[in-house]
Amino acid sequence: MPIYEYTCRKCGRGFEHLARTLSEPAPKCPACGAARPQKQFSSFSAAVAGQKATPCSEGACPAASSQCGAGGCASGRCPF
Repeated sequence: MPIYEYTCRKCGRGFEHLARTLSEPAPKCPACGAARPQKQFSSFSAAVAGQKATPCSEGACPAASSQCGAGGCASGRCPF
């Protein structure tokens, strides 16, 4: 079952939704009840056993320099 991230177009609140099927329609906003929230692009995190994770918050991003700013991810969110 996929977990989707949404942002409400009306109130701006972000929320997650665990879909039972891939074709399940988007839920209403839990804060204001507005329909048709905007689905957000999100990535997942994975680790390999025995390897130390290197988060961007420590200043070392594993992505290519074109994706990260000097000293970490420019967007504040690591793509890896």
